[in-house]
Amino acid sequence: MTEREPPALFPEVALSALPGRSRPSSALGLWWSAARPKTLPAAATPVVVGSACAYVERGFALLPALAALFGALLLQIAANFANDVFDFEKGADTAARLGPTRAVQAGWVSPRAMRWALLLVLGLALGIGCYLVSVAGPVLIAIGLASIAGAVAYTAGPYPLGYHGLGDLAVFVFFGLVAVGGTSFVQLGYVPPLAWISSIPVGCLATAILVVNNVRDAATDAVANKRTLAVRWGVGFGIVEYHALIVLAYAAPLGLWLVGLRGPWVFLPWLSLPLAVDLSRRIRRQRGPALNGVLAHTARLLLVFGVLSSLALLLAVPL
Repeated sequence: MTEREPPALFPEVALSALPGRSRPSSALGLWWSAARPKTLPAAATPVVVGSACAYVERGFALLPALAALFGALLLQIAANFANDVFDFEKGADTAARLGPTRAVQAGWVSPRAMRWALLLVLGLALGIGCYLVSVAGPVLIAIGLASIAGAVAYTAGPYPLGYHGLGDLAVFVFFGLVAVGGTSFVQLGYVPPLAWISSIPVGCLATAILVVNNVRDAATDAVANKRTLAVRWGVGFGIVEYHALIVLAYAAPLGLWLVGLRGPWVFLPWLSLPLAVDLSRRIRRQRGPALNGVLAHTARLLLVFGVLSSLALLLAVPL
């Protein structure tokens, strides 16, 4: 069947949908589905934590914080759009896909339209970046360009990170160090030690989300020559990696205690430990589509942990 490209960005219905896929009833619903809203808390959580760090340092600034939030959300959507089109074109997304529906692979959106949507979202993120540069200085140019490159280069370009086992490191760096530290920087003009330490559990739990995805898709990724760590070193390695990331995340409050937050509030994130224990048990026992639930709940764990961490930081500061 010959594909016929749609003439405009939002009315695209050109490709026939695959059997068993439920296409959203409106163009808005279609694009909202393609944006993968369940992934957006992973982008918002680092900004919340970084803003809490800025508050502790007596430098919280609302407008830069909001700009950082919207910029992070746009970059996450851009990464989702890039994954949607480039994974399809590289053969990683097929009818055998175990995860949630991808718009291009399901035939809801043409590759050309998804590329235009990707450029639109990147343009909006660039506009927000220009504002942040005016607030925090030219160093934000390097951070912004690196973030945009990371969002696209995960699946695109001559050396896509996700296809060479570098996705885990990229997620840890951009969702942890860069996102938390950058949010603090645009409000304070520097990155305090508190932000560096707080970025570690955020980066670990964001990476754990990717690990679940890679464990679930190891078989189909291997066929597509997508050499994730779970493909290179086996599903067993991926499970061990998941546990190690969880342990490191929950060790972070000890680091905060050591740098001076000595009140009981610093250990507030440990209230989410039962959820982490349950997820660690499930990833050992479940395979295939059942891991979609583990993935969704790991994203929820990141959000809960991040909110509790931010609350702990706020409560530890005397009024």
